[in-house]
Amino acid sequence: MDIWVLVISVFTALVAGLGFGYIIIKKITEKKSSQILKDAEAEAEVIKKDKILQAKEKFLQLKSDHEKHINEKNFAVQNQENRLKQKETSLNQKLEELKRKEAELLKAKTTYDSKYEALQKRQEEMDEMHHKQLKQLEVISGLSADDAKQQLIESLKAEAKSESMAYIREIVEESKLTANKEAKKIVIQTIQRVATEHAIENSVTVFNIENDEIKGRIIGREGRNIRALEALTGVEIIVDDTPEAIILSCFDPVRREIARLSLHQLVTDGRIHPARIEEVVNKTKKMIEEEIIETGKRTAIDLGIHGLHPELIRMVGRMKYRSSYGQNLLQHSREVANLCSIMATELGLNAKMAKRAGLLHDIGKVSDEEPELPHAILGMKMAEKFKERAEVINAIGAHHDEIEMTSLISPIVQVCDAISGARPGARREIAEQYIKRLNDLEQLAMSYPGVSKTFAIQAGRELRVMVESDRVTDKEAENLSIDISQKIQTEMTYPGQIKVTVIRETRAVNYAK
Repeated sequence: MDIWVLVISVFTALVAGLGFGYIIIKKITEKKSSQILKDAEAEAEVIKKDKILQAKEKFLQLKSDHEKHINEKNFAVQNQENRLKQKETSLNQKLEELKRKEAELLKAKTTYDSKYEALQKRQEEMDEMHHKQLKQLEVISGLSADDAKQQLIESLKAEAKSESMAYIREIVEESKLTANKEAKKIVIQTIQRVATEHAIENSVTVFNIENDEIKGRIIGREGRNIRALEALTGVEIIVDDTPEAIILSCFDPVRREIARLSLHQLVTDGRIHPARIEEVVNKTKKMIEEEIIETGKRTAIDLGIHGLHPELIRMVGRMKYRSSYGQNLLQHSREVANLCSIMATELGLNAKMAKRAGLLHDIGKVSDEEPELPHAILGMKMAEKFKERAEVINAIGAHHDEIEMTSLISPIVQVCDAISGARPGARREIAEQYIKRLNDLEQLAMSYPGVSKTFAIQAGRELRVMVESDRVTDKEAENLSIDISQKIQTEMTYPGQIKVTVIRETRAVNYAK
């Protein structure tokens, strides 16, 4: 009982203590709150005064700037008025000068009329004296007037002949200027009359299969089938997770075609083992060789070229499986042959011989020997070996300026080869080389003073140059486009042509508030 009384007493004391503590804390909090409010009001008053001072200073600054601007404008207007007054004074002086000169001219005209009459009389006297002197000259020289005239005619003939030669030289120079225009017209007409598709060759071929179970049969036990196929064809056969497809990789299109046809026959037949693979590959090689010869014959017949040596026909067929910078070689040679024929016809030359030279100009690229010689020289030697005409031989060897041109067919082949290779999409460049060429193009233009920006657009076929209007005039911009185009011609290698556009603009910008 005493314990409960003690507990209740303690609890009562705790409650009383808490109540007293709460009262003390509340008074302290109220005191601090009032102090914080007073401090905040004082700080706000200080900030308010600072802002008012700043606003006054800003107003005074703006007022000063405005007055300065007004004074400058007034000064400019005063200068303009002074200049106008000076011009007016100058014009008045010039007007008085003109009036004075007009009076002098009237006076001079009167004097001129009197002098003209005197001169006429003097002329009549001179004519009479001239007639007398002619008679005296005939007596002294012993020549009649007709003989003297004949000598004069002969001298005039010689003079006219020299003048006609000078006139002929002028005509020749003028014809040289118009020759470029006529040549461009012939080239454009030739290109327009030949339309050829462009096929880009790849270094891989995808061989499709019906299901992935065939992949295991192609690989064979411990990979013996795929090793035998790779050894016989020289093609890398890639069997990966690609569904229903096997990749054949090789730089030589003939080998890839042999591997593709051999795989097709093996998969269709179902018997896949090293001995069968060897048999099928050998048969496929013979079939491809026959197809090469047939392609060469068909190409010669399509182009109307007769009398080609069988070995040259085989090489023309091999072009089907070769490419140059991604462009199919046979398609390129056929296009060059047609272009040469049309251009030779326009120029009145032997169209059949030009077509023959155009077809054979790249046979050096499909040689079996492949020695360390440029393909143009190698093709020329092959043409000599198989008794081609001298004009054709020279055109093959000179189409890359390896030798000197000796016939009119040679420049035609060279031009048509460039036209075929420069067609948009005809050839493919490595991405790094392409990007480097565009960067070099832009940096070349940026090296000139006054150029602010350069943009190589249209796949590098147009260069736009932005110049600063305060540093480059209109005439300098025109000269700049000529200088840049000439520097590109001498320092860079590129297909086709590059259009250089120099842009100069002046901008006036203001704001309405």
